[in-house]
Amino acid sequence: MSDEIWKRAELESPCIKICVIHPESRLCTGCLRSMDEIGAWSRMAPEARKAVMDELPSRAGALSKRRGGRAARLARKP
Repeated sequence: MSDEIWKRAELESPCIKICVIHPESRLCTGCLRSMDEIGAWSRMAPEARKAVMDELPSRAGALSKRRGGRAARLARKP
């Protein structure tokens, strides 16, 4: 058995182990990938992975700050 499979020159995953899907953008707040991209990542061609990686920085603006708790409830009251 060879260790060559572990030395492949593939693009790394952008995962930073903060796996929370933003409710409005449907993007992971950690890596900025969609759920479909996360699920298909291991089957994607290197070129497709690179295309996603190149697009990730532009997605950061899609995540708006969430407000919850008491402040959000008070803001919603007429």
